[in-house]
Amino acid sequence: MAERRAIPAETKLRLFSGASGHCQKPDCLEPLFPVELGGDKHIAEMAHVIPHGEAGPRHEDRPGGDFDPDTFDNLILLCPTCHTKIDKDPGSFPRNVLLEWKESHLANLAAKQGIRAYGDRHEVRAVVAAIMAENKAIWDKFAPEHGSDFEYDPEAEAAKGWSQRMRSVILPNHYRAQAIIAANLGHATADERRTFAEYQEHVRGLSERHVCGVSGRAIRFPEAMEGLFS
Repeated sequence: MAERRAIPAETKLRLFSGASGHCQKPDCLEPLFPVELGGDKHIAEMAHVIPHGEAGPRHEDRPGGDFDPDTFDNLILLCPTCHTKIDKDPGSFPRNVLLEWKESHLANLAAKQGIRAYGDRHEVRAVVAAIMAENKAIWDKFAPEHGSDFEYDPEAEAAKGWSQRMRSVILPNHYRAQAIIAANLGHATADERRTFAEYQEHVRGLSERHVCGVSGRAIRFPEAMEGLFS
């Protein structure tokens, strides 16, 4: 049996970023930070497409040669119910089906959320601005580093509330904004594309900190995002 080891934080980050906080089974797509848990905890499970060992679900699909089952390419992010389904009935969920789910996930999620290409940049601006306004309102009131309502204390209820809002509202909003912008990059200038790249790095850093527990890598929110598509 292949040696079990902890999945690296970088791999977890790629999985959560690629899933945009939602189960990757296309007829599920449920949020992995449920409102019922206050955004404080996630229910995501990193499911192996090809298992460790020679007897698990889809073991017959194992590629030849050296194969590491703990790599990003062999993992898919699912809710607990969908994880159980695919492993209880592997014949209905072979390797190619799971990899197709993962490949098509953002398009499936965009369709569910009504994300589309708009006719002009002003329409894009209106949608993105609404999302950013909600995030800014939460940031201004609750962010420990900059909010005016309390002194930062990691154990304080206010600080815990900030973490909950980051996971349940701010990060999902960022993921949705990224999908909208990506679908409408044809309306963007060269400078706006550079700003979007910086914004993506900002969101990666937030995901590292608040999902994977890796601190100190987030860059500041690019100020030019305030005028994107204006």
